[in-house]
Amino acid sequence: MAAFVSCRSLFSLAFAVSLSFLFLLSIIEARNGGYSIELIHRDSPKSPFYNPNETPYQRLANAFRRSINRRHRFDPTFVSQINSPQAGIISNDGDYLMNISIGTPPVEILAVADTGSDLIWTQCKPCIQCYKQEAPVFDPEHSSTYEDLLCFSRQCSSLPETSCSDDFKCSYESFYKDNSFSKGSLAADTVTLDSTSGQPVALPDTTFGCGHNNSGNFDPRTTGVIGLGRGPVSLISQMGNSIGGKFSYCLTPFFSEHPSKIKFGRDGTVPPGPGVVSTPLISGDSNTFYFVKLEAISVSQQRIVFNDISSYGNEAGTIMIDSGSTLTFLPQEYNSLLLIGIASLIEEDPIPDPDHIHDLCYNYSSVREVPEITLHFSGGDLKLNIFNYYIRTREEVACFVFKGSDGLPLYGNLMQANFLIGYDTQGQTVSFKQTDCSRE
Repeated sequence: MAAFVSCRSLFSLAFAVSLSFLFLLSIIEARNGGYSIELIHRDSPKSPFYNPNETPYQRLANAFRRSINRRHRFDPTFVSQINSPQAGIISNDGDYLMNISIGTPPVEILAVADTGSDLIWTQCKPCIQCYKQEAPVFDPEHSSTYEDLLCFSRQCSSLPETSCSDDFKCSYESFYKDNSFSKGSLAADTVTLDSTSGQPVALPDTTFGCGHNNSGNFDPRTTGVIGLGRGPVSLISQMGNSIGGKFSYCLTPFFSEHPSKIKFGRDGTVPPGPGVVSTPLISGDSNTFYFVKLEAISVSQQRIVFNDISSYGNEAGTIMIDSGSTLTFLPQEYNSLLLIGIASLIEEDPIPDPDHIHDLCYNYSSVREVPEITLHFSGGDLKLNIFNYYIRTREEVACFVFKGSDGLPLYGNLMQANFLIGYDTQGQTVSFKQTDCSRE
């Protein structure tokens, strides 16, 4: 091993100069406004999952099914009612992907971007057991900046599922509800982000999971997960003071051809002003999730109080903002009241959903007017666009995106489209501003 290190020492020295330059750019960019990265929707032409033979409505139905499957991860009591060949895809269920690079020299990975998890992980050599992936597997031996973390390190103690090896190195385990798992070494290395400005941003000593034993329903077209949650080892938390704990994203509508973006630092804030709604982040049983308090939902002038106390939250009305879920999940009883209120204001009769997914659907051509929906958060009221909650699922079918379920309520990404949503993890707030995200 010593001879191998010696052979690459000249390269490491040369790369250190460029790494220092990239790190300096990271700090300058963060202080002067931050940087942004493109979020790749799984069903967009830029995604390896894109199937040109599918219709847009088929892609949307697949996204709905992924959303329902995703409920298993947050609520072990939830049982999917849909008999779908995709029912096992829980460990790889997010709707958005990100390109990042790990190591020196950088090795690109395409991973699921997930606000509902913390750990960044990718498959690593040597593979005790690895699932098949199309891209090369990351080899720590080829990275001059790779370092295994010790079991008494701060990073190791911050994760719940870790253990200590015979040589005092930290091992991690991540399990998913579909019996998929990733096991390996908790490590640190340089993570490089390809910002939309064209200038890469390097983040040295970033903690990630180097998975040597990974198995289950992982898709070969992706190479891991990028955790964007609130926990100490998420990408957001590790960026720390360089971004001031601030990031935002602006999701384009599902059928849009324009990409979505995630922004960090000062660029990731939502400037205060008319039309901005801010609500406090609240604590829950999980330090990972982004919880807010939803006090009520109004259907036209009818205000329906949201008084659910979920098993994950300590306050009435707790709901989790989830970028990986397409549908918005509400408690069964409350969802029924909401849909009854909606149906009472629509003259036409509902029709059965041919996809057996949605709770309330109509013939698209016959519905002339849909009632307005307003969300009443603690701190302000957010009026939704019609396409946030009522969407065509087939040529002549349109459905509401609210779905009744037991357990943790989820605020899905269709209802977030064309809103700039800013997270301030230091100020403990989430802000919403109606925006044309195709122009961001």
